[in-house]
Amino acid sequence: MIRNIKLTLTICLVTVVSIIAETTLAETAHDNARLTELNKYWAEVSRAVNEGDFAGYKATCHEEGVLVSGVRKMSQPLSEALARWEKEFTATKSGKVETSVEFRFSQRLGDTKTAHETGIFRYSTVNLEGIRQDEYIHFEGLLVNKDGKWKILMEYQKSIATLEQWQALK
Repeated sequence: MIRNIKLTLTICLVTVVSIIAETTLAETAHDNARLTELNKYWAEVSRAVNEGDFAGYKATCHEEGVLVSGVRKMSQPLSEALARWEKEFTATKSGKVETSVEFRFSQRLGDTKTAHETGIFRYSTVNLEGIRQDEYIHFEGLLVNKDGKWKILMEYQKSIATLEQWQALK
């Protein structure tokens, strides 16, 4: 009798561990696919900034998106921020300035339809005199997968980051 109970418990334990392992593998596969898509999204954001492609950058933003700035202590529709930023894209496209943006992440949460990305971005400019200026900003991005494309719904530029904090997020 005790032997049958031990055998039954062993079978149950093996079954539970197997189910957990399969679930974990499936979740990892979904996470990997989502992160691959999001890496492509952030690469497109970087490309658009680097090339001064305003239309391309705007296409990465949700039409009802919101920009929150902890540095400026304000919040506004992303469409208003885009209107303000357009001149920087034009200056980049015309060669008056070089710009680039790069992202590093400390936390990436989500599923197939939503993502919450936390990290630091480095925004760099080089003027006509060759003077480079780097800004490091702690940020959070809330994205939605709309019609098979990731779009940023909320960009929260939380606070200024340091070079050391940037380097810590390889």
